[in-house]
Amino acid sequence: MSYHRSVLALAIVVGFMIPAQAIALEFVTVGPRAMGMGGAGVAVTTDALATYWNPAGLAMTQTVDVRIQGSGQVIDRLGIADAVHDLEKFNTTDISAANQAKAQDIADRINRPGATVSVNGSAGLYIKGHLGEHAFGLNVSDVATGGGFVSNPVTPALVGSNVNLTGAMGLRALEARQIAFSYAYAFADKTFSIGVTGKILQGASYNGNMTLNGGTDVSITDNFGKPTISTAFGIDVGAIYRPSSWLRFGAVAKDINQPTFDAVGGGELKLSPQVRAGVAVNPYSSLTLTADVDATSNKTFVPGVKSQILSLGAEQTIFSEFLSFRVGGFKNMKDAGTPFTPTAGLGLRIFAFRADVGGGYDFREQGALVSGSLSLTF
Repeated sequence: MSYHRSVLALAIVVGFMIPAQAIALEFVTVGPRAMGMGGAGVAVTTDALATYWNPAGLAMTQTVDVRIQGSGQVIDRLGIADAVHDLEKFNTTDISAANQAKAQDIADRINRPGATVSVNGSAGLYIKGHLGEHAFGLNVSDVATGGGFVSNPVTPALVGSNVNLTGAMGLRALEARQIAFSYAYAFADKTFSIGVTGKILQGASYNGNMTLNGGTDVSITDNFGKPTISTAFGIDVGAIYRPSSWLRFGAVAKDINQPTFDAVGGGELKLSPQVRAGVAVNPYSSLTLTADVDATSNKTFVPGVKSQILSLGAEQTIFSEFLSFRVGGFKNMKDAGTPFTPTAGLGLRIFAFRADVGGGYDFREQGALVSGSLSLTF
């Protein structure tokens, strides 16, 4: 299977997992509603996914919500996936000058500074309930972030009757398996709410190396290596302020106690706090405009790449939420090579049943993201 197809499939299925030494997680976009609106969810999420986005959102509506969701994203910087795909198809037995020049071109494209891949994903079961102004949430989920980068530059060489093209990519990731319990309370007729989430975390840290050989399919899943497993406890806190019926402000701080996991080969992998703020405006009841921004610059598993996301989005509902149309976009303000990525989504509601899909595509770098969920809301 080609490198490009492998990475994209793993991101969509939400299973890609790759690690490091002492790094903070990125803020992963969880759920199709937020994904359709450019990754904005801190001020607008009031369903069961608020256990991830902002626990204070649980208390803003008195509903019972049960849902499953899966989300994934891949960012291909400087076309490295296409370059590796060309390496897979390279004819090593052709020693002509033209083929040797092609080998050098492939090597140069793979070795370019900044040519990397970032992948993240999530999946899980999320439940929300309430007792008056008291709201409760639970999720059993998995959040994974990772990346791939050239660890040994690809080098072409003429050896006998073959043109050898060899190198390697490092694979790093952390998979955070978690059981999270949330509590939220709304004050003053839901003008203000606060929430807290406690998480029991099992971290699976990966540190692998993937060999690149010209003319040979690149295998990703066989090269993660054996994970290092450890457990920790995490705490998230959040708040929402609604000064009027059409305006909401939200803020969340995740992993404020800096949970720490064991890293592959010794050492520790500490999760630094993530802080994100959001705002939502309802010009009229069926239209929502929203924006999120990371207050912190989060490290990633790709050397030299940080994550600080600005997200913008809109949602228009019709026929009492029978249909929901979403558009948006996001930009990593710390990654100059990544453009503003457009997103879109669609929701369908039939009585208590809801089905939602969302996704986006980076037309310049061929990065993609996709999410889907099924839920019952009462």
